[in-house]
Amino acid sequence: MPADIFGESYSFLPRPELLSYEEIAKLVGILASLGVSKARITGGEPLVRADLGDLVRRLAAIDGIDDIALTTNGALLAQQATRLAKAGLHRVTVSLDSLDPVMFQTMNGGRGKLKDVLAGVDAALEAGLSPIKVNCVVVRDLNDDSFENIAEYFRGTGVELRFIEYMDVGTRNDWEMGKVVTASEILERLAARWPLEPLERRSPSEVAGRYRYTDGKGTVGVVSSVTAPFCGACTRARLTTNGRLVNCLFAEGGVDLKGPLRSGASDRELTDIILGSWRARDDRYSELRTQATSGDSPPRRRMEMYQLGG
Repeated sequence: MPADIFGESYSFLPRPELLSYEEIAKLVGILASLGVSKARITGGEPLVRADLGDLVRRLAAIDGIDDIALTTNGALLAQQATRLAKAGLHRVTVSLDSLDPVMFQTMNGGRGKLKDVLAGVDAALEAGLSPIKVNCVVVRDLNDDSFENIAEYFRGTGVELRFIEYMDVGTRNDWEMGKVVTASEILERLAARWPLEPLERRSPSEVAGRYRYTDGKGTVGVVSSVTAPFCGACTRARLTTNGRLVNCLFAEGGVDLKGPLRSGASDRELTDIILGSWRARDDRYSELRTQATSGDSPPRRRMEMYQLGG
């Protein structure tokens, strides 16, 4: 979250405007009745929310939800990994863009320490939160000269590293195409050091192309969200902390579920709202942006990554 906006004097949403854990579980239960089987807790940073294990336990009790994951910056993971695993969390994804302490802080706004994130990954492994994934966003002229070091660090550890093309989510990350290190370039550089062979996707909606190191030291993934977008295969819906259903990472506000929920809407009424939104979706910003010629790109969207998660 940009420090120039979210400083010490910033007025965050009052707690009553946030969904309670009970309300989140209620809405996830309705989504599960429509076929959702995976729940991912994202952010912002979810580990700053008090007693996150309570939410995990509520989600684990929902019929139909058989996979609960967490995406985190990892700074607080070492203290909470075991407790979350016991509550029912299955797996975790940690964001880590550099193994250089200075570059690490440059890319995360000076917050957190690299050693704490690495300790969090180790704690998650010890707690049995598997598979553990580490996401690395590669940005030209920032960390593109050293991302192979991250691959070397995690090879053979059982952690699946995923490199992600730098995306233009929101309006505040100064994105431009010249900063994107493409998936093909990433793969070419990795394969020059460690031969790779492609793996089949585990499901049509899987976002990462996966590759196996031919020496047997694990796998690596690449998300080509800019150069080869996958809008047509997307099956993700997002529930924001203030109760809006958002069908696309590039959407502009979503549909309010908190209002009807707190006004006493029945499960059937809430189901109809969700289905109406999902069936009407036509979001494909990534495809439109990639297809556009210079100067014709669609306008940037207003919701930010720290509001929507990944």
